[in-house]
Amino acid sequence: MINLREVNETNEMIQRENLDVRTITMGISLIDCMDSDVERTCERVYEKITDKAKNLVKVGEDIEAEYGIPIVNKRISVTPIGLIGASSCRSTGDFVKLAKTLDKAAKTTGVNFMGGYTALVSKGMTEKERLLIESIPEALCSTERIMSSVVAGSTRTGIDMDAVRLMGEIILKTAEATKQNDSIGCTKLVVLCNAPDDNPFMAGAFHGVTEADAVINVGVSGPGVVKRALEKTRGSDFETLCETIKKTAFKITRVGELVAQEASRRLGVPFGIIDLSLAPTPAIGDSVADILREIGVEYPGAPGTTAALALLNDQVKKGGIMAASSVGGLSGAFIPVSEDQGMIDAAEAGALTIEKLEAMTCVCSVGLDMIAIPGDTPAETISGIIADELTLGMINQKTTAARLIPVIGKGVGDSAEFGGLLGHAPIMPVNGFSCKDLIHRTGRIPAPIHSFKN
Repeated sequence: MINLREVNETNEMIQRENLDVRTITMGISLIDCMDSDVERTCERVYEKITDKAKNLVKVGEDIEAEYGIPIVNKRISVTPIGLIGASSCRSTGDFVKLAKTLDKAAKTTGVNFMGGYTALVSKGMTEKERLLIESIPEALCSTERIMSSVVAGSTRTGIDMDAVRLMGEIILKTAEATKQNDSIGCTKLVVLCNAPDDNPFMAGAFHGVTEADAVINVGVSGPGVVKRALEKTRGSDFETLCETIKKTAFKITRVGELVAQEASRRLGVPFGIIDLSLAPTPAIGDSVADILREIGVEYPGAPGTTAALALLNDQVKKGGIMAASSVGGLSGAFIPVSEDQGMIDAAEAGALTIEKLEAMTCVCSVGLDMIAIPGDTPAETISGIIADELTLGMINQKTTAARLIPVIGKGVGDSAEFGGLLGHAPIMPVNGFSCKDLIHRTGRIPAPIHSFKN
């Protein structure tokens, strides 16, 4: 039962503390759209997406209006296109045709983003998956709403270092292709380890092959709500701190559960999962970094930051999991630099470095996210940073990712402007020593010993 006090609390969280449902994401299987002819594949893909998701945006807007709960994004994720295009795509141009078809479907349905321009290459690449990866720069510079991801490792398979090496080159080519807009194409491209099949958040969202024909996944957010709650616990012990985070996460997740169940009912699509990650925005007061400061560090990056982030992540999960019928996706706390004003401030103050962010990703939700680096960073260095991050995920049996943005023509001391939810970012320095010989070894890093479980 929901009483009047809880209604008032929810209204307060929405009006003053930036509580929102970050996304309703409809996952759609495109397996039945495969054909030996690329034009026919494109036709089937467009027809299915526009049919399944034709009411997605309207239903989201109706729920917003009726319940007064902001829903920031309506999104679609699809079966990895590396699989869907395997029978019909014989060149990078064929894959770009599919990308443009996805973009057209996104515009027709009115969604903000379409995820799933994806290759799953954690143990090796097929010829068609390599073609998709090589098509990414053109695909991202010739579309508006497409998000791309490459899954290059997992705990069970190890890390495909050939794919990691290739991705360093692809990220630089994507940066060059979109250099007129501060290399914004790289904000839509992520490399992952242990990617979940039901992630509603971009850019890593795709509809896994184990999923139903269509499903609704919801991502909730509320860093401002947690921060405001913690302001009342200043000077208290850790037990009080943890209890406050858990209770707040419970309330936030209940809002997401309501929206998810209602969207599922109205769309006639099964409810999948709630991803209860704390996802920040560039808006003042909607920052994970501010929560860490409230817990007790002067800036994110100061000694104790990793401990504070681990505590936050764990308590968010403990509180949220009791409020949802099914929790999945990533779940925890995101620490994207450009999308979190507090993280931007910490980087500009010199408190936050890529190396410290790497340590923090051992305990947070994703990884090195939305980090702008100098445009003249060598491809091998980019690959080395990716390899380090994916290794953390492989060894720790968690999802990690790298979304790095080499901003062509800019260096340390400059800033990149991406706009909207993508925000802006200071160019962060990278270690100048070379890892070229490591990256140019071929093959893969084998799975760790604890992967051998049946």
